[in-house]
Amino acid sequence: MARKAIHSDDAPKAIGPYSQAVQVDAGKLTFLSGQIPLDPKTMEMVPGDVVAQAERVMENLKAVLAASGLDFSHVVRCTIFLTDLGDFAKVNEVYGRAFTGAPPARATVQVSALPRGAKVEIDAIAVS
Repeated sequence: MARKAIHSDDAPKAIGPYSQAVQVDAGKLTFLSGQIPLDPKTMEMVPGDVVAQAERVMENLKAVLAASGLDFSHVVRCTIFLTDLGDFAKVNEVYGRAFTGAPPARATVQVSALPRGAKVEIDAIAVS
């Protein structure tokens, strides 16, 4: 199986042992690692509330998709991780703007904490 790690300088570099995305032959599937609201230029958390954080997360995912030759229309599965499910509606509104056609399958879960104190993290699987 061919496997290619994808990297975009327009998204935050990995802060642990993972790739921004991994692309495999099988359609071709691309597995995007979870993105938190890090500014790729400063590697600092974006200031603001959960809406600002969700917007940065979606921009980071968009950048990794673009580095893979893909866009949100190729996404087939996402997982949203929230530290407070009370933020679900706000994050859902930001997330939904990215998908103009049929949205991907998705799970949303509340977690006790996320890296760097993030309020939201989202991962994705895309196919081309």
